[in-house]
Order: sequence, then structure tokens, then C-alpha cells
Amino acid sequence: MSFRIDPRLALTGEVRRIAGEEIEKIAAHLVTARDNPDKALHKARRRLKALRALLHLVWPGDEAFCRAENDRYRAISASIAAPRQATALIETIDRLAEDFAEYAADAGLIAIRAMLVRHRAQAAHGDAGLDAVLDTAIGECQAGFEALQSLALPDLPENAADVLADGALATLRRARKALQRSRERGEADDFHELRKAVKRHAAHLSLLRKLWPSPVKPRRERVEALGESLGELHDVFVMRQLIEAGEKPFDGLEPKQLVRLLKRSEKALRKLCLADAAELFEDKPRRTVRRLAKKVRDDLGGTVAETEAD
Repeated sequence: MSFRIDPRLALTGEVRRIAGEEIEKIAAHLVTARDNPDKALHKARRRLKALRALLHLVWPGDEAFCRAENDRYRAISASIAAPRQATALIETIDRLAEDFAEYAADAGLIAIRAMLVRHRAQAAHGDAGLDAVLDTAIGECQAGFEALQSLALPDLPENAADVLADGALATLRRARKALQRSRERGEADDFHELRKAVKRHAAHLSLLRKLWPSPVKPRRERVEALGESLGELHDVFVMRQLIEAGEKPFDGLEPKQLVRLLKRSEKALRKLCLADAAELFEDKPRRTVRRLAKKVRDDLGGTVAETEAD
């Protein structure tokens, strides 16, 4: 099956199916993480984001369920975040080495990268250890899978259309608000909120690609590219904050040349992200969502009519 809502089927059943498939994938990645934590945990966190985006899309249809399950999967994601951050620091150095190759030697990027690799190898999940963290996360996935049976969404075409439209609208509004704050204040948290909204919107475009007003594929590609750029900017912010605070793995270091490169990268990424986000989210979202709701009603209504005719 696929990560998309089939308009020919009842909404509750489709969301249960998609969520169940995502939970099974997450659990499988967590099992694999015992032997290969770096890649497997990254894949698990990506699937967790997709699952939470699904919950936000149908949030208006069952708020209590979606809130509780969103909290569950947010906690799982947080519990496995440390190894991913360690890897993201290494990837940031790699991008700097590629973008500013002529300054890499003076900034000592090779030595810094080696230090970060050692830090990642030494990173621990507290006294409990990685296995205990994974055991807890897998157990929560199993509980979440069982909880899916209590999800109850409106399945009548008119009501299902409203749920999907309202869920998509909430994310578009969040993206516009985050874009405005990123322009006006430009704090790291503002861009982080924009990134989360963009990632969620990208997932919604995938879930609704049979229903979203055309052309959906070019928009999805642009949104995903923006999400990647915002992710790179987030990694730059994190590294700068660690350096400025003197926190591990940068405690005791004064990498002035590295900070200069980070500032240059940040400036370029800010400009790129703001420009791309403006093109994607300038239009008032309600117009797009009205078209979405109409298409959902038409498609779902047509399916009901065909079923009754049979």
C-alpha cells in the first residue's frame, strides 16, 4: 500500500491503514538500530514525522485521539534524537567543506570532523543505554498500533472533506505565520517552526496527492527542497549555539574560522529559505483549501453514489 489517502475508501479505515503501516516501519527501523543506529534512527525519525503529520491532518476529526498519539510519537522521537544530532553536526562540517573548500584547511575542518566522529561514537543514552531506549520506543509503537482501533473519524463525504480541509488549512496557516516571524525576527526558533510546518505540509501533499488541486507534483518537489534547506539552516543554528555556549562537543574550543564559515552559510541559507517560502506560502491558504474541500466532496460523493447504484 502507499502513503496516500484513497478517496474511494472510508476515511477512518484509510487513516488506520496508513498509520498502521507507518508504525510497523518505525518499529522495524528501531529493531535495526540495535546494530546500525546512525541510519536506522534517522529513518525512524523521518517516519515518525510522517506519522505525526498524518495525525495533524485529521486532528479536527478526533482531537483527543490525535493529541494523545501525537504526544506519544513526539516522545519516541525525542528519546532517539541524540545520535541524529551527532550525525547532523558531521554532515554540517561536510557541507561547509564542500561549499567553502578554499577555507577548509584554515578552519581546521578535517580535525573538527574527526573530533565529531569520536563524539558520536562516545555518545550515550544515559545510564539506561541504547537498548533500553529502543525497548521502550518499540513498546510504545506496539501500544500505538493497538490504540488505532479507537480512532473514529467522520466517514460521510461532506464531513470527511471538512476534516481534511481544516487539517491542511491549519498547517498552511502555521507556515505563513512562521514565515512572517522568520522575516520579522529571524530567530532560530522562528525558522525551526517554519521547517516543521513545511515538513508537515510536504507530508500532507503526499497524503492528499489524489485530492490536492493540480499541479501537486511540482509543488511537492519545491516544498521538499525547501524542507531540506531549512534542515541545513537548523543544523547551522545548532552548531553555532553549541559553540557559543561552550557545550559538548565544542567545550574548550574556540573555532573562530569555523564560526565565520557558519555565519556565511547561515546568511546564504536564510536568504534562500525566505525567498522560496515566500513563493510557496504567500497566497492566502483558504482559497487553496476551498478547492481541496470541493474536490474531496466530489470524489467521495461520487464513490458513495457508485456504491449505492451497485
